[in-house]
Formats: sequence, C-alpha cells, structure tokens
Amino acid sequence: MQLVLEKRAEQSTAAALVSPLVAIAATLATMSLLLALLGKNPAAALIVYFVDPLTDGYSLQEIAVKATPLVMIAVGLALCYLANAWNIGAEGQFLIGAVAGSWIAVKTQGTDAGHWVLPAMLASAAIAGALYALIPAIGKVRFGASEILTSLMLVYVAELFLDYLVRGPWRDPAGFNFPTTAEFDPVATVPVLVEGGRLHLGAILALLAVAAAAVLLGRTLKGFEIRVVGAAPRAARFAGFDPDRAILVTFAVSGALAGLAGIIEVAGPIGHLQPGISPGYGFTAIIVAFLGRLNPVGILIAGLFLALTFIGGEQAQIAMKIPLDVTKVFQGILLFYVLACDSLILYRFRFISKSPGVLRGTG
Repeated sequence: MQLVLEKRAEQSTAAALVSPLVAIAATLATMSLLLALLGKNPAAALIVYFVDPLTDGYSLQEIAVKATPLVMIAVGLALCYLANAWNIGAEGQFLIGAVAGSWIAVKTQGTDAGHWVLPAMLASAAIAGALYALIPAIGKVRFGASEILTSLMLVYVAELFLDYLVRGPWRDPAGFNFPTTAEFDPVATVPVLVEGGRLHLGAILALLAVAAAAVLLGRTLKGFEIRVVGAAPRAARFAGFDPDRAILVTFAVSGALAGLAGIIEVAGPIGHLQPGISPGYGFTAIIVAFLGRLNPVGILIAGLFLALTFIGGEQAQIAMKIPLDVTKVFQGILLFYVLACDSLILYRFRFISKSPGVLRGTG
C-alpha cells in the first residue's frame, strides 16, 4: 500500500475561497496549543492579539500603517506568481528602494529644496526597486538561473549595503555614533492623513496599487497575458504571448512596488534611514499574497489581517510578556497551513495497492 498525491481533474471554486479561512482556523488552534505550552492563557492571549487592537483608534491607525507596505509588496508579488515567476527577494527590493529614495533626502538635507523632493524620492525608489528585481529576472530569462535563489541572495546584498551606508558615509555626525542618517527635512517626509497620528499618504497609494492591479488583471489584455503565461506557457506561446517578457514585466512591477513601499516606510513612520527598517515585510508579504489568493482585493484583506498580528503581537508582549518572536511563528505556521490547504485543492490523497501485474487505486 502506497500513499500518493494525485492531481484533481477539476478544482473547486468554493474550496479555494474557504481555504484561507480553514488555514486561519488551523493556525489559531495550533497557536492556542503553543501558548498553553508557554504557560499563557490561550483565550486571553488571542483576545489581546486579535480583538483589543480593533477597539482602539490609535491601534487601528497602526494596523493601516503596518498594512501599507505589506499590501503594496504583496500586490507586486501576486503578479509575479500569477505569471509563474517566483520573486522571493522583495525584502531586498524594499531595502534598495529605501536607499535610493533616501539618497535624495540625504543630499538635500538642510538646503532650501522645494516640494519636488518627495516625488523625486518616490520615483527613484520605484526605479531602483524595479532595476534590482530585474537582476534575477534577466538571470532566469537569459541564463536559466533560478530566480528563487538569486532574488533571495540579493536580499543579503541589500541589507549589507544599507548597513554600510548608515554606518559610514551617510551616518549623522550629530547622531552620537548611532548607525542612522539625520532626520529627513519636512519636504522629504510623507504627509500624515490624521493629525496627531501616524497614518500617512502611503495608505492611499497602497489602495491605488490594489485598484490598479484589479483593473490590470480583470480588464486588460496584459492581465490576461500574465494569467495565461502562468497557467499554460505553451498555450501562451501559441497565442503570441512571450513568457520571458511576462517574467521581466512582472518582476519589474513587483520590484517597483517593493521599492516604493521601502521609501514610504522610511520617509513616513521612521523619518530617517537606519538598519532594521523592515521587520520582514518582504517575506511576510509572500504570506499575504497567498492568503489573499493572489487577488488584489483579497490581498488588501489579508494585509490588514497580517498587520493585526504585528500590532497584536506588540500588545501581547507588553500585556502578557509573550515573546515577540511568537508573532513570527504565527506567520510561519499560517503560511504552512495556507500552502497545505492549497495542495489539497490541487491534489487528493490516493492509496495505491500493488500486486503482481496489478496496480489498483483506492480513495
């Protein structure tokens, strides 16, 4: 008797919609067990994680702030994944965008630069992120290199480059030797939307990215091309679509959105460039993309949910002394269950019994 995975002839649309909910429920059950093992009350901890942040106006703003980079990055990643192009290095593109945009802020620091500074920062960050993402894309198209490995390795290059800049040539002379640039001038910061809060213009840009991606995928020939290339590359070639071009385009758009998210995070909530500007947004956005079923609207909802885990995790650390790393464990378990549920949508378990000259299937 042998257990094998057999591809389903048809995929259930209902199962695809319910799958994220099943993954979340399984994750909550697993987290409850983990919290109990840590000696914490699971019910009280889950309330702190998922209910308390929704009852406070400031926490709601913080959820939107955290969701902004997650949604922007995940929208770009979804385009890649729909085209069967596996961009795993959005974290590096996020950092490179932050560096490129911050270069303008650093060079205009203390001058009488006008309001052109912030648009220039946003544009340079998007361009830098796109160019950085094209490195693994070109490697795949031209040389057949694995875009998974090359995009992931470039994350560490970006991290070290950022670290060198803020500890060396860009370090604030009046910063008491801390690895950080000087605070950005007001013209180099993202405007806030709510007085006294941290909700900023980047949230609006994230919503525009969601709307643009929804129109692209649902209403344009390019969106149809992306989906066909990912689902059936041979059919795409017969239709006149170029899979290599789709890879380059989706990687460039994904990198541009990640780079844009990077500078928005630096010029918004942080206000200067420093190491550790990202708690892993580029990697968490992978979970957001799949939890949202690679659908822009679904990604928006998933991004808000994952942002809730960040804010809830911080509150649980303060209120219940739960390690902040538990939040990362939660996100990792969630990704595991999302992928497991997706596998069951695409495949079914089948028991194969072997006998001399006979191969029978059951299940």
